[in-house]
Amino acid sequence: MKLNELARSPEAKVRKRVGRGPGSGMGKTSTRGENGQKSRSGVSIKPWFQGGQSPLYRRIPKRGFNNARFETKYATINLSDLNKYFQDGDVVTPEVLKERGIVKKQLNGIKVLGNGELERKLTVKATRFSSTAVTKIERAGGKTEVI
Repeated sequence: MKLNELARSPEAKVRKRVGRGPGSGMGKTSTRGENGQKSRSGVSIKPWFQGGQSPLYRRIPKRGFNNARFETKYATINLSDLNKYFQDGDVVTPEVLKERGIVKKQLNGIKVLGNGELERKLTVKATRFSSTAVTKIERAGGKTEVI
């Protein structure tokens, strides 16, 4: 076997050597074209990038079911507010709270939260109570009623 008899195996892949002078046919711009984003080094354009125009996923309107529309929202009130606005032996109802302007909207009902201390003996009627609110109201000698 002589050097001039060596031949490339048919399954061997030929690596494209770019930027090796005008004689190679792949010199100067190294087969990248003249100018533009893709001719620069270090550029990796994501496959979903659409050249700065508003992308397809943002142009198409939102569809489908969303449970937020059916969420039950409660107007909340803390024990500290009850302590501030009511006297001993008062009955606290959603109507009274709205009348006095303590609660703006009733929404789907009123939930009493246990933030603050209660020093008055009150009967509180509401849609829901937090567990701490119930214990604090009963500790003060009051009653809770779920409407």
